[in-house]
Amino acid sequence: MLQLITQKISVIDYGADPRRGEDSSKAFNIALEEASEKKALVYIPPGKYVLSSPIILRNNAVILIEKDAVIEFIANYDNYPVVDTRREGIHQCQVSPLIFGKDVKNIAIIGEGTVDGHGERWWYLKKSRVPDDVWRKILESGEGYIDEQTRTWWPTKRAFEGNKIYKELTSKGLKPTNDVCEQFREFFRPQLLQLYNAENVHVYGVTFRNSPMWNIHILYSKHITVENVNILAPDYSPNTDGIAVDSSSDVYIRGCLIDVGDDCIVLKSGKNEEGRRIGIPTTNVFVSNCLMRRGHGGFVIGSEMSGCVRNVSIENSVFEGTERGIRIKTTRGRGGIVENVIARNITMKDIIYEAIVIDMFYEPVPPEPVSERTPIIRNIHIQNITCYSAGQAIKLAGLPEMPISDVVIENTRINAVKGVSISNTVNLKLLKVRVASSEGQPMVLENVRNISMEDCTAEKNHK
Repeated sequence: MLQLITQKISVIDYGADPRRGEDSSKAFNIALEEASEKKALVYIPPGKYVLSSPIILRNNAVILIEKDAVIEFIANYDNYPVVDTRREGIHQCQVSPLIFGKDVKNIAIIGEGTVDGHGERWWYLKKSRVPDDVWRKILESGEGYIDEQTRTWWPTKRAFEGNKIYKELTSKGLKPTNDVCEQFREFFRPQLLQLYNAENVHVYGVTFRNSPMWNIHILYSKHITVENVNILAPDYSPNTDGIAVDSSSDVYIRGCLIDVGDDCIVLKSGKNEEGRRIGIPTTNVFVSNCLMRRGHGGFVIGSEMSGCVRNVSIENSVFEGTERGIRIKTTRGRGGIVENVIARNITMKDIIYEAIVIDMFYEPVPPEPVSERTPIIRNIHIQNITCYSAGQAIKLAGLPEMPISDVVIENTRINAVKGVSISNTVNLKLLKVRVASSEGQPMVLENVRNISMEDCTAEKNHK
């Protein structure tokens, strides 16, 4: 990619203001158009740049965000157009991603600078989740709108009203129209960076922080590398997943620090009937040498996996304080297959709930006959895991009509409050597994067939 560069273009030469003064949106986008034509590098020198509308990525352009350069997106809600994209597994309208790369190829975003989405002007905040000092500042500011019934702060009353309308529509199986998205923009929060049908993209070294929603969303794309990036958001920020890989293939994620308010790295492929109809799986995803802090899960698959997830791995990584460690989640109605997953050489500590969990009851859906709506999880290999503290060591919960199958957990040591719970699982191998727990039975098995255990212990820890 970099050998295509023939010259360097500075955004300042196109009118960008590095002193956090004038809106630099137009200057950034003109520079990118010029760079695309000339196969050039867009240079962002040190400084603070305010943008009030999206950056549109272009073919054959490299963006270099210099150290001490900060790109700040401000929430002039009406400046972000409504677009159609996939949002949480379903195609629907939403506000444009802040950095939007649709139908692009041969691009890079590199450097040691920062992209700040200022998501606090888009987030809804629940009193039960935010620290007391944050809630006190919200009350003192007098800004936004507080729903007294749920004790939730919304950035505007329109965002609160948009939430109500969205719930009414989705409860009836309907999608919001473009008119609804236009009217209630503040509710339809954007991703910080979305790559949509992109190819040959390299993101290296940059810090992404405070996204309004998902930080990096890789959708219908291939040959994507995300390397040595930092992704940061408060633990109370809603839906700020670090990296979401969605119906994409040949994705490499290496050396990243992710500390966010939702899943750190999550793999998806569409939701329910629409996801199965589109049928684009997530395949060949390789994660290594990452540090996950806080977040709902360290490495997660689902629950939107109806287009299938295959051939993925995470290795040589550390999870600290995430709600769950390795997590695969789905439910009746999703359909799709998750298979050929490898997790190895992972160290965890202070995991709030399960260190390892595969759960096919993510939503309470009544039993139904096996059909295309029935999800399948198989061929999972978990190896060389050390967890110093967790709420529960291992939980495998398959469906009675479709058990989890062909799982190997080996060379694993976990200290937890609760031990091992396994139900509706077939062809399970536990090899050199050591679990010490302090509450309940160390191991509970229910409807488990063809289990092989070798050199395993599950014991009470009385400390």
